[in-house]
Amino acid sequence: MAFLMNSWFGSMFCFALVLLLPVSSWAHGFAGKRFFPTTLSVEDPFVSDELSFVFGHIKEAGTGGEPSVKTTSFGVEYSKRITPRFGISIGDEYQHLSFADDGTEDGFGNLELGLKYQFYTNEAHEMILSIGTGIEIGGTGSSRIGAESFSVVSPALFFGKGLGDLPDSLKYLRPLAVTGVVGPNMPTRAKNVTYNEEGEKETERNPNTLTWAFTVQYSLMYLQSFVKDIGLGTPLNRMILLVEFPMETCLDRGCKGQTTGMVNPGVVWIGKYMEWGVAAQIPINRESGRNVGVLGLLHFFIDDLFPKSIGRPIFP
Repeated sequence: MAFLMNSWFGSMFCFALVLLLPVSSWAHGFAGKRFFPTTLSVEDPFVSDELSFVFGHIKEAGTGGEPSVKTTSFGVEYSKRITPRFGISIGDEYQHLSFADDGTEDGFGNLELGLKYQFYTNEAHEMILSIGTGIEIGGTGSSRIGAESFSVVSPALFFGKGLGDLPDSLKYLRPLAVTGVVGPNMPTRAKNVTYNEEGEKETERNPNTLTWAFTVQYSLMYLQSFVKDIGLGTPLNRMILLVEFPMETCLDRGCKGQTTGMVNPGVVWIGKYMEWGVAAQIPINRESGRNVGVLGLLHFFIDDLFPKSIGRPIFP
C-alpha cells in the first residue's frame, strides 16, 4: 500500500510539473498536422519509444456457479524503436481478484511481447498503416488469476486516419480521426484436458478469435490550432475526446460467431512529455459482462523526454 501511495503522489507531482512546461513540436504519433494519442485499450498505429501504465477496475459476473469477482488491474508496457519504423514492446499486468464469497487472489498475467513495423505514413492525408505481431507467452503468469499455460500469437494490421483533408464546408469535422487494429488470435494449443476430483476427464477448447478494435476521436487541439480558435483554455485546449470499441469475435471450436466487447467513452489530455486519460467500460452484451468499469492511463513519451539517448532508435 505504501508503494501504491508513493507512486500516486509521484505521478501527481510529475503531472503538476508537466502542466507548467511549454508545449512545442513533438515527434511522437504524428502524421502531418495530426497527432494520434495513445488510447487506453486499443493499440497505437504508430511506432515510438513510450512507457504506459494502465489501471482498470470492473465487477464481473460469475459463470458456471462460480461467485462474481471484482477485478483490479495494474498494467505496464514499454515500447522501443529499433529503427525509425520498426519497434518492439514488452508488457505485463498485475491483477487483484476479490470474489463475492470473500476470497481473493493476486498475481501477474502472462508476459506479452510485440513487434511492429510502420510501413506507410501519408502526411497530407493524415494516415498511418503498420503491421505487427503480439505474442502472449503461456506459462509466464499465475494460474491463480487465470493466466493460461499455452501461448497466443496475434498478427495484426494497425491503422490511423485523420479527417483533416475534408473540404471547408465540413471544416468542423476535420478534428475527427479513427484508429484501429484487426487480426486473428491463434492459441498454440487447441484444447486443455484436465481431470476432476472424481477422476473424470474434462476438456476445454481454446478457440481462434478475431480482434477488430477501433477508436473514434475528436481533437480539441486540432480544432483550436487548424480549424478555428474558439477560445478554449487550459486544460480543454489539450484534450482529445474519444470512444473506444475493443471487440473480439470467436471463429471456431464451439463459439463461432459470438462477439464480445466494450464501448469505452473517455478523454485524454496531451502534454509535451506525457499523457493521461480516463474512460468508462460499458459491456455490449451479457457475454461481455453486466457492469460498468473504469480505465485510467498514465503515459510517458520517452522519445520526447530523452531524444538524444534512450528515446532514439537504436539504428537511426
